Amino acid sequence: MLLSLLATASIAAVDINTATEADLDSVKGIGPGTSTKILEARKASSFKDWGDVMQRVSGIGDKRAAKLSAEGLTVNGAVYKPSDKSAVEKGAADKKAKAPSSK
Repeated sequence: MLLSLLATASIAAVDINTATEADLDSVKGIGPGTSTKILEARKASSFKDWGDVMQRVSGIGDKRAAKLSAEGLTVNGAVYKPSDKSAVEKGAADKKAKAPSSK
């Protein structure tokens, strides 16, 4: 029974808007550097959605968001979905910014 409880606790959802530094660090894939970036960005305002997280926290893009979500990180209780409108818009903006100049 104890093993079952520990397994459940390890995959419990951690919401990015309410998590403490220790909560964030408990998510596989988030270390002290990323948790600090998240907490600093959150001081300005809560995250609206995954697209907002990807815009405001450097180092979190589509692939990493998907991995963190699979490990239990949520934004306002929502898991990451690649089809999120904000995420798609950000991806398009990133591709445009990275496109080679025609000069």
